[in-house]
Amino acid sequence: MDKRIADIIEGIIGREGDGGGIAQRDDRGGATRWGITEMTARDAGYHGDMKGLPRSVAFGIYERRYVNGPGFDRVAYLNVPIGAELVDAGVMSGPKRAAEWLQRCLRAFNNQGTLWPDIAVDGVVGPSTYVALQSFLKHRGADGERTMLAALNALQGDFLISLAEEDASQETNLYGWISKRVAQ
Repeated sequence: MDKRIADIIEGIIGREGDGGGIAQRDDRGGATRWGITEMTARDAGYHGDMKGLPRSVAFGIYERRYVNGPGFDRVAYLNVPIGAELVDAGVMSGPKRAAEWLQRCLRAFNNQGTLWPDIAVDGVVGPSTYVALQSFLKHRGADGERTMLAALNALQGDFLISLAEEDASQETNLYGWISKRVAQ
């Protein structure tokens, strides 16, 4: 495995921590270990007690579901910080949603299609999204990376606040989500 991808996954597991495989109050994800919810673990074929979810199994779930599956590995090969942000946002808010945020930003930053063609906002990081991101980074350079990260974080923050607004029980989690995911 590429070290960049391994480092991204290790960073997320480190932020998430062990979690003990227990359900936290008001956490809709239920029992969680290494940042992997019970539902996600079951979908990935793990059927044991969440308290016993091996770190290596969690790592594999991250790699398949949140890195390779949505195409964020290709983004990370092009730009590690943006790739890492997409993986992290995908873990927190869903990979399709994270991909849509990237696509929305690329559409909005293309100067009415004069810098690169508009792309579909379909939640799939395919060739068009990849080429648009390449063009964006070539055109905007290091400042573009910082601006893209800020825009992605802004969209994620808005989404997380809307979750708490729609379900008051999620206010318990909101501060932690923002401090660990958006304000990083």
